[in-house]
Amino acid sequence: MLTKLLTSLPRSFLYLVILFFLHSGWVQGQDTVRPARVHMDTVLLLHDTLHPADTTLHHPSDSLKVKKTTKKDNLKSKVEYSARDSLRFDIKEQKVYLFRDADIKYEDIGLKSGYVEIDFPKKTVYATGIKDSTGKEIQVPEFTQAAQKFKSKVMTYNYDTKRGYIQNVFTKQDEGYLHGTIVKKMENDITYLKDGWYTTCDREEDPHYEFKFGKAKVIPGKKVITGPAYLVVANVPVPLGIPFGYFPSKAGRRSGILIPTYGESSNRGFFLENGGYYWAMNKYIDLFLVGDIFSRGSWAVKPRMNYRYRYHYSGNINFSYAVNKLGAADSPDFQKSTDFSVQWVHTQDPKARPHSTFSANVNIVSSNFNKYNPVTNAQTYLSNTFQSSINYTTNWNNNYNLTLNFSHSQNTLNKSINITLPQLSFSINQFYPLRRKEHVGKIRWYENIYTRYSMDAVNQYNTVDSLIFKKKKWWNDMQNGIQHNVPIVGSFHVLKYFIWTTTLQLNDRMYFSTIRKKYVPSYIPGKDSLVVDTIQHFANAFDGNASTSINTTLYGMYQFKHGPVIAIRHMVTPSVTYTYTPDFGSAAWGYYRYAENDTNKNPQKYSIFQGSLKGSPAARKSGVVNFQLRNNLEMKVRNRKDTVTGTKKIVLIENLTFSENYDMTKDSMRWSTFSIQGRTTLFKKLIVSYSSRWDPYARDSLGRSIRKSEWEVHHRLLRLDNTTWDLGLTYTLSSDKSNKKKTSKKGTEQERKDISDYYDYYVDFDIPWSFNLNYKFTVNKDWNSARTYRVGLVTQTLGFNGQLNITPKWKITLSTGWDFTNGQLSFTSIDLYRDLHCWEMRFGWIPKGAQQSWNFSINVKASILQDLKLNKKKDFRDYVQ
Repeated sequence: MLTKLLTSLPRSFLYLVILFFLHSGWVQGQDTVRPARVHMDTVLLLHDTLHPADTTLHHPSDSLKVKKTTKKDNLKSKVEYSARDSLRFDIKEQKVYLFRDADIKYEDIGLKSGYVEIDFPKKTVYATGIKDSTGKEIQVPEFTQAAQKFKSKVMTYNYDTKRGYIQNVFTKQDEGYLHGTIVKKMENDITYLKDGWYTTCDREEDPHYEFKFGKAKVIPGKKVITGPAYLVVANVPVPLGIPFGYFPSKAGRRSGILIPTYGESSNRGFFLENGGYYWAMNKYIDLFLVGDIFSRGSWAVKPRMNYRYRYHYSGNINFSYAVNKLGAADSPDFQKSTDFSVQWVHTQDPKARPHSTFSANVNIVSSNFNKYNPVTNAQTYLSNTFQSSINYTTNWNNNYNLTLNFSHSQNTLNKSINITLPQLSFSINQFYPLRRKEHVGKIRWYENIYTRYSMDAVNQYNTVDSLIFKKKKWWNDMQNGIQHNVPIVGSFHVLKYFIWTTTLQLNDRMYFSTIRKKYVPSYIPGKDSLVVDTIQHFANAFDGNASTSINTTLYGMYQFKHGPVIAIRHMVTPSVTYTYTPDFGSAAWGYYRYAENDTNKNPQKYSIFQGSLKGSPAARKSGVVNFQLRNNLEMKVRNRKDTVTGTKKIVLIENLTFSENYDMTKDSMRWSTFSIQGRTTLFKKLIVSYSSRWDPYARDSLGRSIRKSEWEVHHRLLRLDNTTWDLGLTYTLSSDKSNKKKTSKKGTEQERKDISDYYDYYVDFDIPWSFNLNYKFTVNKDWNSARTYRVGLVTQTLGFNGQLNITPKWKITLSTGWDFTNGQLSFTSIDLYRDLHCWEMRFGWIPKGAQQSWNFSINVKASILQDLKLNKKKDFRDYVQ
């Protein structure tokens, strides 16, 4: 009817209608006229054409120029509105009716609904949904103003006063959702609700849980305050009520109290765990100050700080101090332990300072911390070695490098601690001192000579955790030293296929103390005691060596005319190296001395730098020739999957190296042990390593080498001295490999719709899973302590971990292994997870061992209600008898 009426009217009448709307303060919608802003002192050019076959209004060719008006518009900005089905004007009542997919925009206000009625004299908008052919209500009003957004069944809104009356509203507030039967929206965006509920479940109808209340006040972006409220779970009221509700909805971090977890431990009594205060200091730093307390005297403090400066650096600091008292104080099984842990991780953004970097990874614990305190994962619990490092690195012009480092290493089994404070390294990158800056023609041979420089200064303190910094004048136990290295290298091509390299290595060691040894006479002849004195003074130790080597690479290939194998290639890299080291043990250098006994027989030769960090110069002259032969074997086969080359390369032997040394300066037994080392990977999973040593000299009855070859004594060239086989298998199976051709479109359209409507009841058996298997097998055969026979030692380790999603909501994680030495399972943990939409459930179980425990928790996912949870557990400390 509207279409027929409009098309039957003269065009001049339509222009008058539009002028009437404009003069009355109306602004046409974007589908009625070309969107434009209307003001008193503007001239507006409108375009409009009505098509009788289409009720949607379009933009087109006829135009009307409207001259300046003298009446001020009632609206401050333009209004844009459209409807997919129809749009009807009531000129007498000055109303507009929009049907189906109505969309209205005014300033920061937006409204979408199935039906909208605009009353311009009253400046109100009325909106409601429509029903489809099945009677289901669709296209319910969806209102948006700035960041505020909500849905409702029926809505009335005054766009002048910005007040609204809304029925059955659904809106999101930060991480939560508000439902209200009747809602009043005020001009200052404050909202009042009657008969509503608050939840973090995103289901608009029948949420899994909610806090029901009679009335509430909502201050957007700040908080939600309710009257008396009670908890409802799965539409069942729970006897848990609160006199009032306060739900923060302010974006970002907020300081507040952290509610502890309560419970009872059989060995430590009643407890409150992880309670305290969260302090959001500023936008860069926050602090968790939490602790534990037990009725039998155990307690712990666990502050944790996080910091982040965007595009510069980030990190966190964790500190724990715990006093654990297990059992009754008068019990013979009573145990007490005082432990601590310090962790610091600092990371610098690479873009912050491209030429310098500061990083830290500190992990310091007391020897019993992991035994008496919960750890984050199995890897931490199984570790007995902890290391720390604080590092600063910078460079200049990409040629000069400086590194300052602090490091720490400790072993909780033998309780040893090694601290390096500090370690200073400086180096100059490789450069060619004889090369011309602007060379013409070929590079001359001497221009290939290059050098570089490195310096390493170390100060180290070694002790045990019980004596650290407690011993009187503990700084005298520190070891320190400085080492300078300058290699001068020349590398040249000889006879086209050979590479000849000559190196002159210069070293300088600087120490601040040396030792002196002497024998103190005893009343018993031949039983003089050896005394070692430390002399504090500066001392240098210069040494060096000269070496020259030549190497090349040989290739051999055998091709097959038929069959799947195309060719086999053998690559051989032979090399010969001669290294000469002068005799720095002579008296002229002063690096070695003799400690004489009372008889002056067999005096002991020692280095005055013995036990120093950077070692001592060589005690004797040597001229060693090293022979080395490296092998690599590869095979090329046909491969139909490769559509480019049609071939695939398979490595048969990654490396097989034969090595032997010959010392020309010795008067006898010049040959060293002959060594073989090999490695390869089979089926891309199984890593096989082999090493062995073969001795060319015979041994006496005591297992000592004698000056006779094996050929002379046993008529064989070599004797097997040691052999080691290593097999390592790492295998991973996952659903990604077995289901590479997954398709997202399965079944008919109706079946997919049923799955979407009843997703919670649908179980998909095409689900992700993964399993990892790690196995290592080592066989080592070596001589016994008396060197009379060889002993075989077999070591095996087996580890397994995997996860399986039984359904999209259920996940099982397992980590275990097998202890071949004791014939039992190693550390085992089983974790079960259930996704409950807006809730989640976890169950963790360690069935045996020192960490035997179980833990069950069910909690709300949203952090705003993180204290709405139920925890039950039995700690590993409760098993201690």
